[in-house]
Amino acid sequence: SEYLASIFGTEKDKVNCSFYFKIGACRHGDRCSRIHNKPTFSQTVLLQNLYHNPQNSAQTADGSHLANMTEEEMQEHFDNFFEDVFVELEDKYGEIEEMNVCDNLGDHLVGNVYVKFRREEDAEKAVADLNNRWFAGHPIYSELSPVTDFREACCRQYEMGLKAKTWRSTTATEECTRSGFCNFMPLKPISRELRRELYGRKRRRRSRSGSRSPKGPRRRSRSRERRRRSRSRERRSRSREKKDREERAGRF
Repeated sequence: SEYLASIFGTEKDKVNCSFYFKIGACRHGDRCSRIHNKPTFSQTVLLQNLYHNPQNSAQTADGSHLANMTEEEMQEHFDNFFEDVFVELEDKYGEIEEMNVCDNLGDHLVGNVYVKFRREEDAEKAVADLNNRWFAGHPIYSELSPVTDFREACCRQYEMGLKAKTWRSTTATEECTRSGFCNFMPLKPISRELRRELYGRKRRRRSRSGSRSPKGPRRRSRSRERRRRSRSRERRSRSREKKDREERAGRF
């Protein structure tokens, strides 16, 4: 029994699906030959296929619809989605420790949102309520997920590509040999500005104090718009600086 416990959820386990245990999803779905042990309690909630990436939407043969969105606009689109979901869930159900979105093309992972709450009771409450709600014109499908350690679930090659992208011109999937169809989680990053805002202690104190006021939601909405405008200005400023550097480099 000790041996079975030691290999549970690993590739040596011939009974239980290691991919479902690590990632909370499996490309074989119900057809998988191994057991998907769905947790009865967990801190983590999976919102299936919630994020619709404009890059993955239907496009013309020449991909012209993407030409209308710059890299900065794509990041802004994702940041706005992430902030809307994070703030709504934390205000309604409880404190969030971590939230991640899959940047993947596989049907079992594309647009999946993983929300790790601080308390298991908050995650249970969220699942029960969210399955009766809609988002962006689509019903929400939520369930408890076995994933609690995202370092084990994420695609290391994808992370290396993101780090490389910071230092040179490359695509985030350059280091992943399976590209958008990797079976591990390629986690789409939010901007550093938004990460500071959402995970900072000051934001949590404002959220708690604001929730005691009947005008809290309206005030939070205005504050959210101000943050978005500020991030948009910072992106435009960085874009201009980058363009200036490239132009100066081109003169030599």
